[in-house]
Amino acid sequence: MIALSSNSPHMVEVKNVSVHFNAVEALKDVSLSVDGGNIFGLVGSDGAGKSTLLRLIATMIRPSQGTIFIDSLNVVTQRQKIKDIIGYMPQRFGLYQDLSVEENIDFFLDIFNIPKAQRKERKDKYLGFSNLLPFLDRLAGDLSGGMKQKLGLACVLVHEPKLLILDEPTNGVDPVSRSEFWDILANMKREGMTIMVSTAYLDEGEKCDQLALMHNAVILESSTPAVMRKNFTTLEEAMIERIMEVDKGLVDDTFHF
Repeated sequence: MIALSSNSPHMVEVKNVSVHFNAVEALKDVSLSVDGGNIFGLVGSDGAGKSTLLRLIATMIRPSQGTIFIDSLNVVTQRQKIKDIIGYMPQRFGLYQDLSVEENIDFFLDIFNIPKAQRKERKDKYLGFSNLLPFLDRLAGDLSGGMKQKLGLACVLVHEPKLLILDEPTNGVDPVSRSEFWDILANMKREGMTIMVSTAYLDEGEKCDQLALMHNAVILESSTPAVMRKNFTTLEEAMIERIMEVDKGLVDDTFHF
C-alpha cells in the first residue's frame, strides 16, 4: 500500500503560480489542490499550459511566482526530498530501445536503489500489471506504441511513488492499450497512490475524480467530470462550449462588439 501523508489534507497544492519564458507567459496565476488517493486530470486546448504545470509539480522547472507543495514539501526548497516520492513520465519517456523489457526495468530498479530482496516482487508486480511478463526478452524498440507506454509506466512505478505524474501518456496509443493503461492506473489508485495526468481524450477525463480545464495558460474550471458536463450530452461538448465562451469574450473585449 502507498502511505498517505497526514500532514496536509492535500497531496498537491498549487498556489497562485505563474511561469514566464522570456516574453511568453506559460501559466497565469494558477491555483489547484489534489486530494491524496485521487486521480486528477488536466484537459484543454493545445498549448494551454498543461505540460508546464506538470513539469513544475515534477520539480523539472521553477515557478516565476507562487508556491507548490507536494505532501507538505516545497518543490523549490525541498526538491530532493520530493524527487524520492514522485514518479514522472513525460510525453517522450526515455526507454532504452536496444535493451530488452527486463533490462529496462532492471535499469530503473538500479536507479531507484531498490533492495535486492524486493526486486523480483516489484518486477513481477508491475510487469504483470502491464501484461509484459511474456515479453521479458523483447527489445523495447520492437514493442508496439502501447506496450512501450506500459513499460515506461512500469519503470516509473518500481520505486512506488506517492504521487504519479503523467503527461499525455496514451497520446497516439490504440484504444485497447489505452484501456489497459487506465486499468493499471485504477489499480494504483486502489493501492492509495495519487495520480495527476494530462490527456487529450475526454473519455479518459471521465475516469478522473477531478478535472481542471486549461486554456490560454489559466484554469477555466476545476470540478468533477459530472459537474463539468452538467446540461451537456458529453464532456467534450461542455469543454468546447466553455472554451468558445472565453475566446468570444476576449474578442468582444478587444473589438468592443
